[in-house]
Formats: sequence, structure tokens, C-alpha cells
Amino acid sequence: MPGRAEGGIFGFHACRDRFRLTDMTPKILISACLLGQPVRYDGRGKPFSHPAIDRWRQEGRMVTICPEMAGGMSVPRPPAEIEKGASGVDVLEGRARVLEVTGGDVTAQFIAGAERALAFARANGCTYALLIDGSPSCGSVAIYDGSFSGVKHAGNGVTAALFEKAGIAVFSPADIDRLDALTR
Repeated sequence: MPGRAEGGIFGFHACRDRFRLTDMTPKILISACLLGQPVRYDGRGKPFSHPAIDRWRQEGRMVTICPEMAGGMSVPRPPAEIEKGASGVDVLEGRARVLEVTGGDVTAQFIAGAERALAFARANGCTYALLIDGSPSCGSVAIYDGSFSGVKHAGNGVTAALFEKAGIAVFSPADIDRLDALTR
């Protein structure tokens, strides 16, 4: 019928010469701890509330994961930081490790968790991620410097670095309004 498109190779479905967006609607991967899930190293969540999160949930556009748990870490677990003031990029390129306060090397678990989180994001069509800042996994603006003294420096965590390398735009809670504007 003229004026109607069939199929959905571009993510649109026709209806009386009007198109509605379906598969092309951006999905957002969100750190599980931001939704209050008790997955952090200390066994707690870090709930973050914003109208955009409520809307994404209602629209079915949000998926959640904790990369550290996806990498096999337990809850609770010793605090971990990327060594020597390095970043997630350094970890992925083999120039730095992720160490627990006890001295344990958990680099392999952080890399495995980042890879599983990326596979999960891709499988769910996520093009954006809202990740908790400060984390050696999810930090996108600042992370702890490896001294376990509470000092942060500019840098990203292992998962954030892998997502950015793969083309998934990473945002911290402080940037949620910008993320919301991009995903409408």
C-alpha cells in the first residue's frame, strides 16, 4: 500500500503513515548499586534517585549489572583500588593492577567482569551507561588513587574504560541530566 513501510530494518513500524520508534530507542546500562542493590564491596547499595531512571524503568529501557560481581567477586569483599594512581585503561593494557587493601591481586576478576558487562550491554542493545563514580570498575570521572587513603584522581575504572573503547558512552550520576537529554 502506498505511503506505508513494512518491516523494521530501521527500527520503525508504519501505522497510517506515521512512524513510531521501537528498536532504535536507546537503552541504558546502569550500575546495580545505583538502584540500591547491595552489591558494593561493603555489602550495601548506593541508591540514586532521578526522574529519568523512573522513566527508563517504565519504558523498559534500562538494564542493570554489577561488573565486579559479574567477575566473580563476593559481597562483602575487601576494598580494591587501581594501583599507583593509574586508570582502567592502564589495567586493560597490562600496565597496572587492581589490588585489594589486603594486597590481593583482583585484576583478572575486574577484567572478566568488565568483559561480561560489555557482552551484557551489547546483548541488550545498550549504547549508554550510567555508572557509579569513584569505583575501580565503574568510575568515569574520578577513581581512588591506589593508596587506600580516600584520595581520588581523574581517571576511569576498568569497565568504564572498556565501555568507552567499545563505543558505549559512559556517564556518572552527576551527568544524568545530560544523559537524559541525549536519550530522549
